[in-house]
Amino acid sequence: MTSVQTRHALETRALDHLWMHSNDLEWDDLQEGGLRVFSRGHGSTLIDVHGAEYIDGLAGLFVVAAGHGRTEIGEAMARQAGEIAYTAASNAANPVNIALAEKISSLTPGDLNRVFLCSGGSEAVESAMKIAKQVQVMRGHGKRYKIIARRGSYHGTTFGAASLTGSASEKYFGPFMPGVSKVPNPNQYRNDFGLDGEAGDIMCARFIEQEILAQGPENVAAVIGEPISVANGTHLPSPIYWQMLRDICDRYGVLLIMDEVITGWGRTGKWFAAEHYGVVPDIMTMAKGLSSGYAPVAAVAVRSSIFDDFRPTGQALNHLITFGGHAVAAAAALKNIEILERENLVQRSAEMGTYLYDLAQKLRSHPTVGDVRGGLGLLCAIDFVKNKDTREAWGTSHPFIKFLALRTQEEGLVTRVWDVLHLAPPFVLTRDEAERAIDIVDRCLTEAEAKFADEIQ
Repeated sequence: MTSVQTRHALETRALDHLWMHSNDLEWDDLQEGGLRVFSRGHGSTLIDVHGAEYIDGLAGLFVVAAGHGRTEIGEAMARQAGEIAYTAASNAANPVNIALAEKISSLTPGDLNRVFLCSGGSEAVESAMKIAKQVQVMRGHGKRYKIIARRGSYHGTTFGAASLTGSASEKYFGPFMPGVSKVPNPNQYRNDFGLDGEAGDIMCARFIEQEILAQGPENVAAVIGEPISVANGTHLPSPIYWQMLRDICDRYGVLLIMDEVITGWGRTGKWFAAEHYGVVPDIMTMAKGLSSGYAPVAAVAVRSSIFDDFRPTGQALNHLITFGGHAVAAAAALKNIEILERENLVQRSAEMGTYLYDLAQKLRSHPTVGDVRGGLGLLCAIDFVKNKDTREAWGTSHPFIKFLALRTQEEGLVTRVWDVLHLAPPFVLTRDEAERAIDIVDRCLTEAEAKFADEIQ
């Protein structure tokens, strides 16, 4: 069999046997050339089995911070595997997961200094939710089981996390976990209250207070939200939103959970997005950039006041993760953090994020670009509309969106295209790569607009 036949055989085998996770392309699109099998990578570049190169415009899935091809992370994992790979998280520790917990504690804001290690973001959210509920019971508030989340949010796909996720499909999996209510998410482009800018964010914060009162403060355990909700279109709230939310939660004895699974570890140009807002949550979740994707690892960091409630009783958290604190994964995370610090990549994320955001402004000249958002680190979003005046979106299943998703990939940019095109490349992105990424979007968007000109108003 020739090398070309072998490459095509890989794609066939993938379609025949591999159950792809939820993706942006339909099954037919994958069969007709949408599937890419990547075999190598370096920096911000992915290389498929045919040798074609692509800019990784989404860092895998908002994951690869330090870049692809970091052999020293693999070497650190191999060394650790040769010493000890696994100890049970329930009754033992190992030197490397102790070191990781210490390192996380040294970088998280405020007194978020107790670390519960997990395997992934959904597990981190499940763990945070259980911590919040159990500590409320231990404080004598046995009725505090309700969680307030936000519409359009994303917190994972395990059942509890999906119950909090604003876009989860109850059609297939409902009814979801009881006791969850959804409130408006900050959105300065299509605000639920018809308000622009900071005024809309303030109303969103006030709505959360009203929801706490409606549910009864004695029944609410926690409020959860991403500092910047990527799933909701990468809308950047005004600092006053989070500051108000911190005050509201304190006023009613409700715990504040910040989900930093995407935004943590330098994605926003600071170690954690909470730093932009001057707020310390009670509980913070993290994953993705923690290891740059070289191993499945996540964590929940809690304030001293949370963990201290467990000390007098001697009561353990009624929850465990089999692979939480896995030594090889912890070694990957530690080496990744070392690289981020050594190469000053968090600052690079801030600088390149500004550069990418400034480049993307030229896309506003397109009749289908309603908004360009970003400017805090390497998070950028281009919002597509049929009509700039009404801000009518296309809908994620519209052929315009599907065409754009396929064409950008064919032109060498791997990203996510919904009603919003997301750009969140690795922190090692170069200026040339940033320019090429925007040029690809520009050209493909021109093609899409020509193809669907009759529908653009």
